[in-house]
Amino acid sequence: MRLKSTAEIDAIGRAGEIVAGVLALVGERAAPGVSTEDLDALAESYIRDHDGAAPAFKGLYGFPAALCTSLNDEVVHGIPSSERRLVDGDLLGVDVGVVLEEMYADAAVTVPVGQPSEEVEQLLEVTRRALDAGVLQASSGSRLGDVGAAIQDVVEEAGFSVIRELVGHGVGFSPHEEPHVPNFGRRGQGVALEEGLVIAIEPMVNVGRRHIRTLTDGWTVVTADGSLSAHFEHTVAVTREGPRVLTRRPRD
Repeated sequence: MRLKSTAEIDAIGRAGEIVAGVLALVGERAAPGVSTEDLDALAESYIRDHDGAAPAFKGLYGFPAALCTSLNDEVVHGIPSSERRLVDGDLLGVDVGVVLEEMYADAAVTVPVGQPSEEVEQLLEVTRRALDAGVLQASSGSRLGDVGAAIQDVVEEAGFSVIRELVGHGVGFSPHEEPHVPNFGRRGQGVALEEGLVIAIEPMVNVGRRHIRTLTDGWTVVTADGSLSAHFEHTVAVTREGPRVLTRRPRD
């Protein structure tokens, strides 16, 4: 677990601003008829238009794209494709990482395509709230169990389920670092959060049961019962002043 200096956190924040811009742009362009490959090309172009920036996921562990695009019952790691065109009513999860100045940032959003159902609106609202609750716990002196418990409480009080096999992670010098950041836990337990720690907090929430499986492509993770899933993520630094979200544009 490597702590970051203020200058290194600032550098992660510069990468994070690009990440936030990608997610905003892809969210705006996600419409019926658009392919997930179209969105991937748009994202990569946007990233590379920033001097020195590159997609962090493309080629990582062999992943073929800049974006992960996950639809409906797909939880994470969906592969963009020209054959996958969005239709009205789809639920699209978008996850992206950026490397800039040798520092990494990572975030995700889930957006409805067209008019969302009441169930989808509730799923999105609960998952956003769960992320916010986890972020608020990312302060010096807290523990990872405090982060996970805060997320779990929001999700389970709404009647949804938290995936346990997939977790958040440290980030900064590389895309994935220690520690693991579970979306469930017990308050007062787990690794102590120290000033300079940077973590990706990313609740993955299912409408149905928490169980998942991986498709034969070796990447795409789906809910085992076919229920809808949502994923939101921020890169967050633990600072003396409290949690600092690094994957948000200044005007946001």
